[in-house]
Amino acid sequence: DVFEQPQHVGHKKIEFHISTEIPAVLQINSEKEEKSGKRVYLYATTEEINNTGFGRIFPAPSSNDKMETEEEDDEIPSEFISRKDLENNRLSREEMEKYSVFKNYEPGDPNCRIYVKNLAKQVQEKDLKFIFGRYVDFQSEVERNMFDIRLMKEGRMKGQAFIGLPNEKAAAKALKEANGYVLFEKPMVVQFARSARPKQDANEGKRKK
Repeated sequence: DVFEQPQHVGHKKIEFHISTEIPAVLQINSEKEEKSGKRVYLYATTEEINNTGFGRIFPAPSSNDKMETEEEDDEIPSEFISRKDLENNRLSREEMEKYSVFKNYEPGDPNCRIYVKNLAKQVQEKDLKFIFGRYVDFQSEVERNMFDIRLMKEGRMKGQAFIGLPNEKAAAKALKEANGYVLFEKPMVVQFARSARPKQDANEGKRKK
């Protein structure tokens, strides 16, 4: 008798847990047991399971990161600088005010050519292509031909460059994102290049296009 009673009581306790107190939770737990293979969660609450077990198996941040990288990959080829790197190495407006090269800064009249100054001695054309090539669609022959880099390495124009981009929109985006970018420890000053032609002629040229 002494040995039999605890056994019966034990079985009854298990039956009460299953049938009366948490039948709904048991159903959820049993489904999740099949997926996780762990019987530890049999008497855990649904909140605990959601927060610990399955929350860790399917973390939300990683899926967001994946989406961000996919967007980044879709945006530009990997041989050019990413938008994130441009932002991380660009001076803020407050920082720009501390540099004399940005004093009285004016972007100029929008056109498809940009003018870059305050370039370090080490800068080469490939460095500028790495930055400004992201604004060109190299699969398009027209855009590829319009992309032009002229880096001045001697004389009074040393440390300056003119870059031709496919259109005014690309040039405006390049100016906005690359102005103040620190290349070889020197922030670039990016402006629209001054057109040698009068404004009327430039407008006529646009109409012809």
